Amino acid sequence: MSPAASLSGEAELTDPWVALEPGADPSERAHMLRRAHEAFTAAGTVPKPVRAVVADSWRRSARAGVGPDGTASVEIADGDLGAYRAEHPLARVMPLFRELMGSFAADGEHLLAVCDEHGRLLWVEGHASTRRQAGRMNFVPGARWSETAVGTNAPGTAVAVDRPVQVFAAEHFIRRVQPWTCAAAPVHDPRTGRVLGAVDITGGDGLAHPHSLGFVQAVARAAESHLALLAPAGPAADTPELSALGRDEAQLLTGGRKVRLSRRHSEILVLLARHPEGLTGDELLCALYEDESVTPVTLRAELARLRRILGPGLLASRPYRLTVPVESDVAVVERRLAAGAVSAAATAYAGPLLPASQAPAVARVRRRLADGLRTALIARRDPDLLADWVHAPWGEDDLDVWRALAAVRPTATVRSRLAALESELAAPPGRVPR
Repeated sequence: MSPAASLSGEAELTDPWVALEPGADPSERAHMLRRAHEAFTAAGTVPKPVRAVVADSWRRSARAGVGPDGTASVEIADGDLGAYRAEHPLARVMPLFRELMGSFAADGEHLLAVCDEHGRLLWVEGHASTRRQAGRMNFVPGARWSETAVGTNAPGTAVAVDRPVQVFAAEHFIRRVQPWTCAAAPVHDPRTGRVLGAVDITGGDGLAHPHSLGFVQAVARAAESHLALLAPAGPAADTPELSALGRDEAQLLTGGRKVRLSRRHSEILVLLARHPEGLTGDELLCALYEDESVTPVTLRAELARLRRILGPGLLASRPYRLTVPVESDVAVVERRLAAGAVSAAATAYAGPLLPASQAPAVARVRRRLADGLRTALIARRDPDLLADWVHAPWGEDDLDVWRALAAVRPTATVRSRLAALESELAAPPGRVPR
């Protein structure tokens, strides 16, 4: 045996992310795991031979309130699913996934599955009979397979721990999933490093081999390389892009240069981007200033300075308007909400629109956008999305969202924070609750 082969064999024997070392008896290991799973569900103890990664996942699953006899729920219906998938970054590498894994899945009676960053299945493809069997446990597009929903499973756990992972037989937390074996690897945005989702191969005991884990890991890396080569998804290269969410001073990307705008110029550009037909001077005055004593001369001076900053040809007058369409992050969130793609809308929402702005029209858009998104999150009842909102600076005191989170993820931490907020709300003015 060559040194390289020897090192590879040693790695396979000690890799904690692989379910079975070479030579292990799958039937014997599955029997031992079933007994260990029963011990955990009965007494909360994790005996050997449960791997540390699985034991940690079981504990997280139990803390999230997952029951061993539960099942996955379908959260994105067919109508919404198409719009959500079309907007998701992993749609751009689905042809690659099919090319690299499609035949392997179909010929081996396996399934190729791709989930988003919240563990929701976007695509499930492969052998027809295997798909029908998987459908009985709701392993179908639109179903949520995060750890917090169905406990330990390869795609949900891979997203949770941001590592490639293999899950074999009774390592799955939910009993009806225990006849299956799966291996999954997270896929990252090559520019930001953010987890976009995971690619998974699901089937029978034959997948309980180090090669299946290495395979999905290689496919995930290939997808990341492919995404790095692709032009960024979004507007055409010559379309100016305005970023105004979560920042007091907007940024405009135009002509290959980034322009940081003053607060007043940020407000003007946000409003003009929303009104491609243009606004008169009087309309802009009412939209921007609460103080009726501000004169049209003041506004014209601001617009003249903005025109010099933007460069020639972008800002016209009579009425004031932008001469080319400007894509904004506000419009992206609004479009995704309108399409029912709530997760994608939440991902694009970087915070309130120009939070320090007191311009009346900007404040109205800011409230409408935030209220629309939080209402959609509460209706969707996704604990991961709700948790993201309440742990963001703008949502940490949002009582309604905390209540929604407590209803679907009643952990001690969530209940404690909700009780504190409700106590603050009930306390008399000026009195600090204990």
